[in-house]
Amino acid sequence: MEKKMLGLIEKYLTLWIFLAIIFGVALGYAYPEISNVIAKMSIDTTSIPIAIGLILMMYPPLAKVKYEEMGKVFRNLKLLSFSLTQNWIVGPLVMFLLAIVLLRDMPEFMMGVILVGLARCIAMVIVWNELAEGDRELAVGLVAFNAIFQILFYAVYIYIFITLALTKLGLAEGVNAEVSIIEAAKTVFIYLGIPFIGGVITRYASFKVKGKEWFEKVLAPKISPITPMALLFTIVIMFSLKGEYIVELPYNVARVAIPLVLYFLIMWFATFFIAYKLGVDYPKTTAVSFTAASNDFELAIAVAIAIWGIQSDQAFATVIGPLIEVPVLISLVNVALKFRDKFYKID
Repeated sequence: MEKKMLGLIEKYLTLWIFLAIIFGVALGYAYPEISNVIAKMSIDTTSIPIAIGLILMMYPPLAKVKYEEMGKVFRNLKLLSFSLTQNWIVGPLVMFLLAIVLLRDMPEFMMGVILVGLARCIAMVIVWNELAEGDRELAVGLVAFNAIFQILFYAVYIYIFITLALTKLGLAEGVNAEVSIIEAAKTVFIYLGIPFIGGVITRYASFKVKGKEWFEKVLAPKISPITPMALLFTIVIMFSLKGEYIVELPYNVARVAIPLVLYFLIMWFATFFIAYKLGVDYPKTTAVSFTAASNDFELAIAVAIAIWGIQSDQAFATVIGPLIEVPVLISLVNVALKFRDKFYKID
């Protein structure tokens, strides 16, 4: 099998994110009035240009999800149940615990990290799985499931883990943790429902008019760069409003990075070895592991901005997600391939 390569944007996404942060901070220092300009283009806490950018960010991965292949994951109900448990029970709980243990003195950052843990990956996981030569059909099936589950349950999870849990544990004193389920659901619909509907219409209308092969080989590659470009645009705007934190930036990034790195490693290694012990073959083990360890940072960024505002520390924390996830998951691709050689007999 030929070695698969990431596209230029995806391969160097961490570098682009760093450059976007630097450019955003420099822009904020050079033109401090930019915050007033963006504020005038807002409704409540929602910036209209950023909302457009975030919706565009979510649209390509949702258009590329192979919803028609969801049924294939039912071939192994045991593996499907294990994957859903890792994604929707274990994953959120692990990130929640890491956040409250490591960031309880920084509640806004803690809430942002929790948001990342609640959002299950529906885009980049396919890239990691492809690079590690995992089971493509299983990966896209699980991604489809996660997309549907997110639309149905993400708002509920935000209410349970942030509004209820943090309040009950007394960890939300002095910060706004009162996120109503209706407000969260409205936000999820705007940033996930709208691009989901647009993506589904684009996908199946293309199938009908031009055919599935045309969509996969022509349209999908053309719309794919929209996601990282929209993400970088959002980061530039956010950090242009955060210029005054330039001195604190390395410390804040490090504090947020620690629970994120631990989360990715714990979820990936635990899922991989449990699947291995269950006798699952390498391609399926890899697909399940990367699905469990990856997160939909685009959705977390969108929700944090919509609920707490673009200048909030919650939004700042979610932006660190892709900064950390990309290099860690690329490293885990190499680990997966080494584990294949060590633990599996591949002809």
